[in-house]
Amino acid sequence: MPNPARQRGRQVNVFQALALLLTFALVAGVGGVLAAGLVLPGVAVANGVTDLTVTAFDDLPTELDQGTLPEKSVIKAADGTLLATFYQQNRVVVPLTEISPMLQHAVIATEDKRFYQHAGVDPTGMLRAFVQNQANDGGQQGASTLTQQYIKNVLIDAALAKETKAEQLEAIQAAREADGTEGYARKLREAKLAIALEKTMTKDEILEKYLNIAPFGASVYGAESAAQYYFTKPAKDLNYLEAATIAGVTQSPTKWDPVLNPEASQERRNRVLKLMYEQKFITEAEYEAGRATPLAATLHPSPLKQGCMTAGDVVPGSGYFCDYVTKVIGNDPAFGETKNDRIKRLYRGGLTITTTLQPGEQAIADAEVKNGIPVDDPSGVASSIVVVEPGTGKITAMAQNRLYTAVAEHGDRETPVNFNTDNAYGGASGFPPGSTFKPFTLLEWLKQGHSLQETVDGSVRPLNQNMFTSCGAKGRNEKWTPGNAEGNGKTMTVLDATKNSVNLAYLTMAMQLDLCGIMDGAAQIGIHKAGGKSGEGTADPYPANVIGSNSIAPLSMAAAFATFAANGTYCTPIAITSVIDADGVELAVPSANCSPVIDPKYTSALTFALRNVWQGTADGVTPPPFPTAGKTGTTSHNEHTWFVGYSPLRAAAVWVGYSDGMRPVQNITIAGKKVRYAYGATIAAPTWSRFMTQALSGAPNGDFPAPGDKEVFGEKVAVPSVVGLSEADARNRLSAAGFRASVAPAQVPSALPAGAVVSQSPSGTAVRGSYVQLTLSNGQPPVAPVDPNQPGQGQGQGPPDNRGRNP
Repeated sequence: MPNPARQRGRQVNVFQALALLLTFALVAGVGGVLAAGLVLPGVAVANGVTDLTVTAFDDLPTELDQGTLPEKSVIKAADGTLLATFYQQNRVVVPLTEISPMLQHAVIATEDKRFYQHAGVDPTGMLRAFVQNQANDGGQQGASTLTQQYIKNVLIDAALAKETKAEQLEAIQAAREADGTEGYARKLREAKLAIALEKTMTKDEILEKYLNIAPFGASVYGAESAAQYYFTKPAKDLNYLEAATIAGVTQSPTKWDPVLNPEASQERRNRVLKLMYEQKFITEAEYEAGRATPLAATLHPSPLKQGCMTAGDVVPGSGYFCDYVTKVIGNDPAFGETKNDRIKRLYRGGLTITTTLQPGEQAIADAEVKNGIPVDDPSGVASSIVVVEPGTGKITAMAQNRLYTAVAEHGDRETPVNFNTDNAYGGASGFPPGSTFKPFTLLEWLKQGHSLQETVDGSVRPLNQNMFTSCGAKGRNEKWTPGNAEGNGKTMTVLDATKNSVNLAYLTMAMQLDLCGIMDGAAQIGIHKAGGKSGEGTADPYPANVIGSNSIAPLSMAAAFATFAANGTYCTPIAITSVIDADGVELAVPSANCSPVIDPKYTSALTFALRNVWQGTADGVTPPPFPTAGKTGTTSHNEHTWFVGYSPLRAAAVWVGYSDGMRPVQNITIAGKKVRYAYGATIAAPTWSRFMTQALSGAPNGDFPAPGDKEVFGEKVAVPSVVGLSEADARNRLSAAGFRASVAPAQVPSALPAGAVVSQSPSGTAVRGSYVQLTLSNGQPPVAPVDPNQPGQGQGQGPPDNRGRNP
């Protein structure tokens, strides 16, 4: 519920309010401010007003809720490079000792020359202002002390912190009201609060707070930010001329802003210099020299830039990473109870947010994704890259061939949409990963005791959904005939099926597994649908998902492959390493929660298989000059192409496609080259390789652990003899022992009944899960061998001799 309005005392009419104000000023002037105190004596100012006067003044508050001043927050790269600043009010709070004495003098000379003499209000100034304001026919002259001005700024700041715009406007109006009853009431309220405040705070404490809260420009608050903005130096180093410039601004922050209105600001500065001279804060020589100095000669402004649109000016293409960081803060309960609380903390909390971004890697990523497909390429095809450090989850780079913008109206190649992340973090809805999803089936294959050297059927053939098992249940009776991009295929090892990315071979593997096991294993290392149009949750346990039909964010893919690089340790991707608030307190940040989730023997074997990509689907791509592994991916009609890969030091995902849906990337010119059909090795893999080669140049690029024999070659066990059995019985016996049967194309003569097994290969020991070839009988007895040395045998064989007989 909205907070109730602050108590402002009993409602009085304009004449009664004016009587109160004059009574207070007269009593304070005659008896002293503290004599007027916090309870105004009952002085009759009109018939029947005495009781009203006392009550109305007594009802006014004496306590000021000063709260915490809003301060700007900053986002930094891992090396401390400032990426972006966020503020509702651009402010850095500093102690009085960090503010130039000259600025203190200039502000006192300009705003309240009796600051160190009065007790919060200046009765002389109030009466003078009243007389002059009446003579000016409504023109207003201020009479507020610095203490009163500080109170007004506190009330305005409290108004800005209210929940709704309507509440904010109402409270701001009450804090600024200058006319009529409300204006006099505000003055009384400020006066009483000022007296109360000066009973609990020293003059220097009040001055320090004023210099930190006051507006010193159109978008600048506090002395430190003003000094940095106008002169690119800290407030403690301001000279008297710079101090006069800043002190002159606060009376009308926009009118006197030196950058927005330099001519008016110079006149105002010179007025402040005169006041400083008259009050003996500067010498006559300094005054004359200052007046003769053009304002422009002293200004060295640092442009005010806010938000992630400035990040790319510092680190190329980093706007999308910066935006992702803001979404993490907005979404994570670590930064506040509600999303509104979290965003408010970002813009008001004075946070120093240090991130995982490595500027060097980011610059390379940005350059190479745009070298792959330039931003202004006529094709309009999009591309992105995201990089994760194995074992820590740190996102070290995030780029795409678009220009980051946060405004509603933007150009064709400008977008706020982050292609690398989930929908909830400013992303699209992910993209179908195609064959880069196959390693999750391979992982489950290895977990279930299968090996890389087992053979599977990779031929294109009609399938049925009921040939697959999902969570223990057979699929529905529905025909399905997927194809191979590599042709019809044949029986092949799983190692070759991986190297050449054979769809049917992988679907054959999936038939021997449970699809839920595959998807659960993928979820265990961070794979989930990207949200938005693609939905949320674990990937669907459907046969088509074996070859990557659900939409996944590139960041999720990179983090999953980083698990392979880290020998089975999965880390949730993180972008923030520390957050320190305005008081120097370190806050909790989202954790990577790194934990071992896969036995390293499986990741070693999986990596062994994925290292062959450079001799398989990416054989035309120059690989990095150090050990790497990866997988290409292409959707059915070349709509989305990928390369996801890793070294022991980095994992990265590169995606290429149209961001607005399933549009084939075929028969098109990209980056000046004709592309008939886009594949994972066309743009994605070369971009990945260029990035990794440069980013890890000179790094300690070690090798991957060697795989175990069992995972590569399988476990050799005795093959049961099936000779003499029917084909059906032979298949059943072999299957029960963990083998699969294949039948030789030609049957052979044998004394065994037709269809019985005549021979098998192998017949001794073999790897569990491998094929045993069966040769079947055709039911015809074999022809007896001929012995040429026996009489009467071999008739008709060979040419007859000269006696008409064979030799």
